[in-house]
Amino acid sequence: MRSLLKFWIALLLAGATFAAAAAHTQARLLLAAQAARPGDTVLAGIRLQMDPEWHTYWKNSGASGIPTTLEWTLPAGVTAGAIQWPVPEKLTLDDLTTYVYLDEVVLLVPFQISPDAKPGPLELRAKAAWLECKETCLPGGAEISATLEVGAERKPSPDGELIAAWQKKLPQPGGKLSAQAAWEKPADGDTRPLVLEWAATAAGEPDFFPQASDDFEVQGKTEILSADAGRMRLRKLVKKFSGDWPKQISGVLVQKSALTIAAFDVSLPVSGAATESIAATAAAAPPLWQMLLYAFLGGLILNVMPCVLPVIALKILGFVSESKSDPRHVRLLGLVYALGVAVSFLALAALVIGVKAAGHRAGWGMQFGNPQFLVLLTTLVTLVALNLFGLFEVNLGGQVLGAAGTLAARQGVAGAFFNGVLATILATPCTAPFLGAAVGFAFAQGTAVILLIFLTVAAGLASPYVLLSWQPAWLKFLPKPDAWMEKFKIAMGFPMLATAVWLLNLAGGNYGKRAWWLGIFLVTVALAAWVFGEFAQRGRTRRGLAGIVALALLAGGYGLAIERELDWRAPLAPDAAAGSLRESPEGIDWQPWTPAAVTQAQSAGKAVLVDFTADWCLTCQANKKIAIETAPVRAKLKALGAVALLGDYTHFPEAITAELQRYGRAGVPLVLVFPGRAGAPPAVLPELLAPNSVLNALDGATK
Repeated sequence: MRSLLKFWIALLLAGATFAAAAAHTQARLLLAAQAARPGDTVLAGIRLQMDPEWHTYWKNSGASGIPTTLEWTLPAGVTAGAIQWPVPEKLTLDDLTTYVYLDEVVLLVPFQISPDAKPGPLELRAKAAWLECKETCLPGGAEISATLEVGAERKPSPDGELIAAWQKKLPQPGGKLSAQAAWEKPADGDTRPLVLEWAATAAGEPDFFPQASDDFEVQGKTEILSADAGRMRLRKLVKKFSGDWPKQISGVLVQKSALTIAAFDVSLPVSGAATESIAATAAAAPPLWQMLLYAFLGGLILNVMPCVLPVIALKILGFVSESKSDPRHVRLLGLVYALGVAVSFLALAALVIGVKAAGHRAGWGMQFGNPQFLVLLTTLVTLVALNLFGLFEVNLGGQVLGAAGTLAARQGVAGAFFNGVLATILATPCTAPFLGAAVGFAFAQGTAVILLIFLTVAAGLASPYVLLSWQPAWLKFLPKPDAWMEKFKIAMGFPMLATAVWLLNLAGGNYGKRAWWLGIFLVTVALAAWVFGEFAQRGRTRRGLAGIVALALLAGGYGLAIERELDWRAPLAPDAAAGSLRESPEGIDWQPWTPAAVTQAQSAGKAVLVDFTADWCLTCQANKKIAIETAPVRAKLKALGAVALLGDYTHFPEAITAELQRYGRAGVPLVLVFPGRAGAPPAVLPELLAPNSVLNALDGATK
């Protein structure tokens, strides 16, 4: 019935008498350039201006209506391309959905001028026909024309800005959305539910505007299954008119907020059922109490992860130095340390909430993708190491280095708080067991749950220190304070210095050879710290001059090394992954990860190993040495003819953030092993891999 109605409307339009202007719609032909050269492409715009409350139609008009058509009359040497349609509005009345343009639209058409076109004016003419509707619908049409001058140079047109503005309203290519389509369940008569899912580029309300088809109709009603800054999921009903159920769905994926609308052209293969990757994310969310338990356990385990080990040394030193103090003072330091951890995690939670509110995706450890943050943190950790070596003095414990009385108490409190902050900062490159699931759950929730999960992680991280500080009897197992403490403090500076070297290496990935100047700056910082400690703090004369020299060294080093030579505000753009990522001749032949690469390999019957990793993730590097980049795994991959794909999360690409959230993870590591069957779901390996984890998963992928 709907196709028959459109047929009669088309006949009516074809027989309409064209006038200079339609009753309720004015039409003009605009050009982006008033003069162009032979061989140029010129964008034209057909501007339709409707009376208030009147509308015309998109290329798929929906349940009624008909799209605008153009019939060109062009001179020799000029060819017109297809109409480019800006994103329409969805209009629903009495359960009938149409896709329309209200008030105004500029339909865009590219024109190609032949390279051998002769200089002079070219007249472009067209008959435009449309259907304009309010309470009633009327056929409309107009003859439109414009003149383009062909000459030696290109000259912009006064209408160029308007055309450029409407060009921004065209749907973008949707290749990077990791979009999928799948039948949710078998057909019920001539209708069948379809689930669409994609990686959101911004917060907003998702929708799908389909292309028209004679064999089926994607109905207008949309059921939103999830809409956050991670994944968009919705359900549409498909009604079949003839033939088989469609194997391909094309249209525009839409994310609409109060102020903006983002749209993406897609053409998606439809898998047989949404029981794999799409349905997996539709499973009931785990209960909050379980995620809180995971958050606490994950925070507790962070205390023994390599990221936090340098800070544990500072904790031990603080316990030893305070073991003979007033128990109330020890308890106070325990609570202040916990406060430092809690405040830091609240800051991280606020960052996540802010990133989501801005329409972006958040990930665990995302600050390590910021080059400027790495420069600042490397400098801070270097200063901590220099302090432990004794180049200058900042008392991190109440009685360390002989401080006493009220001053010692005040400095002890400051040191405990700083310890909590530093522990949190250095914990974020690590993903402990349980932690990834808890934080990934939080990232998909609202503000209150994000804050609650992050505070629970903080409680887990701080709990051993707080528990020990509130059990003075346990302090007797610690060694007695003595002269050895000074040597122990110096020794603990070396793991902190190793952390600084590691951070310097991470910075090298953002600045290339220029990172050498960050090393020069750190040497200058060390010299300034020595001058300050030796002559300003411990000297007897000209202490003010020593302080000025130290400040001059820092200022000069910053200006020359950081601002001028490192140019730390302008890091190198991350190279696009291409070709083999093999690190050594005998290593695994890694290829860059893309969703298409996984699909292609599975369709070819090949198992797929995917490693999502980052240079700053110590857990990832440990997994690589222990369970991934090993001789047995290399042999197994070769024997199976499997494909190895590497997802580099070092610079926080949004496509990988979306993929991590799809599997309930907030950050790396994430290791997946896909069977060699098209569309088969992967085995998701734990955060910490045992030596045989990958081997066992590869064996399972062949069964």
